[in-house]
Amino acid sequence: MNARLIVFPIKGRNWCFGRSVNPSAITIGSESPSAKASPTLRDLWKKISSNGKPMDENAELVVDFISDKMNRAWIGLESAPVGSLKNKIHGLGLRLLSGVKPSEYLLKSISKDVTKIEITYPKSLNPRLVRRRLRHIAMRGTIINRKYFYGSITLLPFTTAFTVLPLPNIPFFWVLFRTYSNWRALKGSERLLLLVSDGSATGNPALTNDSTKETSDDDSDCGTPSLLSPSWVLHPSEELDKLIRGQDPKDGLSKCVISDICKTYDLDINEVLKYRNSV
Repeated sequence: MNARLIVFPIKGRNWCFGRSVNPSAITIGSESPSAKASPTLRDLWKKISSNGKPMDENAELVVDFISDKMNRAWIGLESAPVGSLKNKIHGLGLRLLSGVKPSEYLLKSISKDVTKIEITYPKSLNPRLVRRRLRHIAMRGTIINRKYFYGSITLLPFTTAFTVLPLPNIPFFWVLFRTYSNWRALKGSERLLLLVSDGSATGNPALTNDSTKETSDDDSDCGTPSLLSPSWVLHPSEELDKLIRGQDPKDGLSKCVISDICKTYDLDINEVLKYRNSV
């Protein structure tokens, strides 16, 4: 499966790294998670005990099971009547989610099924800098999300103490969500780092203007042979370059320009705005 990433400067030294969502992947009449039958613990146990797969794949089954339960619970909160307790919990959840780093959403979207990265960026940018920035995001993600993942696991036993209260155990569910989210982001960052560190400039016309020696040096840093087929492709875009041209780098891209970029490349505007507002 291919993943298309859109990369562009958004404010000062802040760059936006977003994954384009292909509208054709959404089919009419497809079932939503709430429309499908909810898997039970018995179903999970049958899958784990009968597949004979290694421990890491069984761990993925458990993570997917927890993810499904959290998605259903979130949908239930979102559809709750205005003013109800569930509706207020949903509002609190939105405020907590607003503090999550925007790069985490990108890393979570890079699943193990992604085999190739297509990187679209403004033509005026140096392609080597674009790739280097993307590798930095992936490498930093492996460090930060691993630390947060273990930290969240450590907090889980303590948050169970709130079950004695006659209210929903919000701290427990939030820490559980952060554990799941950091696990997904960790796996996504590892996958992304593997993909953008593989191969050479072959198949990447944007890099052919650089010297062969520079290309070899860049790939040697990754420890991978230059003869491998590239798992990443750079696409310099004149259209994206025109959209951001004339904007003040210090003030950042205007909301109007960001909206145009999101419509053109199928990005989530709320996630893109987080990159502009992040410090």
